[in-house]
Amino acid sequence: MHWQAYPLPFIRHEAHFGRVVRAFAERAPNVTAMLASTVARFPLHEAVVDGERRVTYAELAQQCACIGANLAAAGVGTGDRVALLCGNSLEFLTTLLGVLHAGAIAVPLNVREQRPELTYILNQCAARAIVFEAALADRLPGAYEAPALSARFAIGDACPQARSFADLLASPAQGTTLPEAAAAREDDCAVVLYTSGTTGRPKGAMLTHFNIVHSALHFVGCMRLDDRDRSMLAVPASHVTGLVAILLTMVACGGCTLVLREFRGRDFLALAARERMTHTLVVPAMYTLLMRHRDLEAHDLSAWRIGAFGGAPMPEGTLRLLAQELPGLTLVNAYGATETTSPTTIMPLGLQPDHLDSVGAVVPCGELRVMDEHGCEVPRGRDGEIWIAGPMVVPGYWNDPEANAREFAGGYWKSGDIGAMDAEGFVRLFDRKKDLVNRGGYKVYSAEVESVLSLHPDVIEAAIVARPDPVLGEKTEAIVVPRAADVDADALRAHCARQLADYKVPDFVTFRGAPLPRNANGKVMKQLLREEYGHT
Repeated sequence: MHWQAYPLPFIRHEAHFGRVVRAFAERAPNVTAMLASTVARFPLHEAVVDGERRVTYAELAQQCACIGANLAAAGVGTGDRVALLCGNSLEFLTTLLGVLHAGAIAVPLNVREQRPELTYILNQCAARAIVFEAALADRLPGAYEAPALSARFAIGDACPQARSFADLLASPAQGTTLPEAAAAREDDCAVVLYTSGTTGRPKGAMLTHFNIVHSALHFVGCMRLDDRDRSMLAVPASHVTGLVAILLTMVACGGCTLVLREFRGRDFLALAARERMTHTLVVPAMYTLLMRHRDLEAHDLSAWRIGAFGGAPMPEGTLRLLAQELPGLTLVNAYGATETTSPTTIMPLGLQPDHLDSVGAVVPCGELRVMDEHGCEVPRGRDGEIWIAGPMVVPGYWNDPEANAREFAGGYWKSGDIGAMDAEGFVRLFDRKKDLVNRGGYKVYSAEVESVLSLHPDVIEAAIVARPDPVLGEKTEAIVVPRAADVDADALRAHCARQLADYKVPDFVTFRGAPLPRNANGKVMKQLLREEYGHT
């Protein structure tokens, strides 16, 4: 009901991956066709700004076609996996689209991964080729460690046993034409993204063309994006948010991606002002850093109209600063995961101030149910595990039948998140199942306590973890990064007691001199905290 007035295609039910899902009747059949449509409409529009480089859609399409043709000449065939180990850059996007042009499957890798992790992933998906930054060459496995990896291409300096990225960009010999893009079926896998779990081996979620096209259409329609939009890529391109919510959403609407190689407040503000940024999606911690930047008022951010966020709750203090400093900015909370090809919920435009505790409404083609521990749906307003279905939900994990059987049921993906849906269809998130503290039978949602702590002027950031207790089972411990050394733990507990039920007040407060550990997506890695403080 929230999306009736939005510019969205007609929706019908269709069968995909052995499921029946709601789908947009009018859509591109695959990602390469989505790019081709944009090139036909906006050939001279800027597609990417990366430092001093400015590339139009016509130029982008030409580079992608060259990469696709040269990958094929190097032995990459339909369905082969091609890994990408490079940070935010023009090369990331051209390689990704070039891989799809060849009919192969792209496997973006996090540049923070180390050699053992990369070796596991490259072997798990049996990657045929890899495109990597030369500076990261020492992290790659040797030929004997990854026997399927037969072609390597280095971006930047020359590397032994690797061809230059320039070879992939080479135009065909005079008189020959570039081959057409492979006609991928929409249920074919386009991208394998490995989940960033903190325990166990990563799982490779299979994002299909059907998944990606629908997620891009959801972002474009629900945020009312068009070819005039200029979006900042400030989160990793190798993560589903950077890949889908920014890069491929801009491709879908004909907008421009502004590449930020690494997030720093001053660089973000300077690029946003210079290039008249209109849109981005980043994690709340980034907004907090921007609002506290000493040069914020020196930058003209008047073009910035959509400020999307997700991945963690937005601290109330940051929300107040955003309203004060950027009154023309429309905040949009969004919730999703790798397995949902990014968006599951999006806050309808303009409604965030009235629903500060909500991550929005379910996207037009999506379905969301709140289930109890017995697999039964609970009434509206009651909390339970969030199960998600729709055209954006991946068909499963690459070569991992055990995980598929465990995490998918009846066409739904079991998210592991605890939340609720109210009578109006707005979704609230309370916690991850594994992060919930069960204090003598009372549920303590860590996100709620962390939000209250974030409002204290002496707190930079905080995380709630469970500490084993022989009587109650678990007690709550607040791990706090303070602004000064003389912060009083009792004062923080009293601050929480004024706003929370007594059982939610942290039993222990531990001060930490270093920032909380976060993964590349900006999420606090609580498993590392539990291990560090001996709570496993």
